[in-house]
Amino acid sequence: MRKKNALTIAVLAGALALPAAGRADDLQSAIALFQRGEYAKAEAALRGATGPDASAYLAASLAKQKKYAEAEAPARAALEANPMHEVALAALGESLVGQRKFDDAIDKMSDAIKRKPDYAYAYFWRGQAYYGKKKADRMVADFETFLKLAPKSPEAPIVRQLLSSLG
Repeated sequence: MRKKNALTIAVLAGALALPAAGRADDLQSAIALFQRGEYAKAEAALRGATGPDASAYLAASLAKQKKYAEAEAPARAALEANPMHEVALAALGESLVGQRKFDDAIDKMSDAIKRKPDYAYAYFWRGQAYYGKKKADRMVADFETFLKLAPKSPEAPIVRQLLSSLG
């Protein structure tokens, strides 16, 4: 009987190990979907996934689909585990600005900038929040810093155009 129990335990241990590896592959596949801009598919793949990366990319997928209120909780969950998770910070910034929670966005992005002064997207989202609060001078300063830090980002041409339109 002991042999059978040992065999059962070994089989179960092997069965438990396989899904863990599968989950890591699933997470990487979901992140790849996000990176390709397939946000709804990434969201579906990330539902029920655990861990800070899964929460961060779920939040980012939701934010990119303009599901701002829904994106806030997983972004905050990822940041609890890793306060400087760049994907989660950007998703939180986007979700707060999208919900017009400008003061909260300014506070969170300012905190991120204090911790990591070269994090471009903290300036981008804080600049967006300042834009929402009609604080053009602060918006311009943040957008200029964003462009210095991320001159080739996908948002850079739009930010340059906005700044040049201000004269």
